[in-house]
Amino acid sequence: MAIQDFSPPSLATMDRLLAVSRHYFAPRLLGADNVDPQRPALFVGNHGLYGLIDSPLFVLELYRQTGVFPRALGDRVHFRVPGWGPLLKRWGAVEGNPDNCTQLMQAGQPVLVFPGGAREVAMRKDEVHKLVWKKRTGFARMAIEHGYDIIPFASAGCDEAYRVLVDGNDFQQSWLGRTLLKRPRLDKLLRGGDMFMPLSRGVGPTLIPKPEPLWFQIGEPISTAPWAGREGDSDACWAVRETVAASIYGMLDSLNQERAVARKQGWRRWLL
Repeated sequence: MAIQDFSPPSLATMDRLLAVSRHYFAPRLLGADNVDPQRPALFVGNHGLYGLIDSPLFVLELYRQTGVFPRALGDRVHFRVPGWGPLLKRWGAVEGNPDNCTQLMQAGQPVLVFPGGAREVAMRKDEVHKLVWKKRTGFARMAIEHGYDIIPFASAGCDEAYRVLVDGNDFQQSWLGRTLLKRPRLDKLLRGGDMFMPLSRGVGPTLIPKPEPLWFQIGEPISTAPWAGREGDSDACWAVRETVAASIYGMLDSLNQERAVARKQGWRRWLL
């Protein structure tokens, strides 16, 4: 079956499957009026710690408020895991590569991508609400090539649901990390240590995440028309990337300020 052939689940089905997570994290989505359901776009945002909490809830709230169900581009490692890869495909995700992205955009489907990928998911202690995109501009190139608007969005709260105890930097500097990364196959598998998932704790000493309210904000669409025909120009792709990153950082600053005010009103009201 071609990757374009996909029918999103019903909102009722998603609500049922994510009911516990939705009530636990109380997601809130702002800026949905920036989405035109009739105009396909590339949604670009920051990835939260571990990437399993915020992403489904963002898609759920986007779907609820706009009727748009984006096709997620995922890191290839997801699709190598038995059981997990097929499950993601059932929910519309595809391996994030230029060919798959091209097929989706040629079919006029909304697409979702986290340029930080697995590295951003493997958050370091000093990377709360930070973009870790390295030199990646592929998403900008694809949007320019296919004339897609980019809709930036920010996710705040997921990075605070855990306290990171040991991160990738600690691992790389440890005796165990240095020993393992000397082995070419392990070094490739862990991508030089980038794929080391941090060891964290949530509620008390457990792995249960803290019930941190998750707030999302969607920014104004960024047209790629000014760069039309320049998908092969690295300067153009970098300019688009930096415009998107600036929008996301601006929204994160705003969300964190609002969350700080809300938190001061008392923990009971904050959780509600």
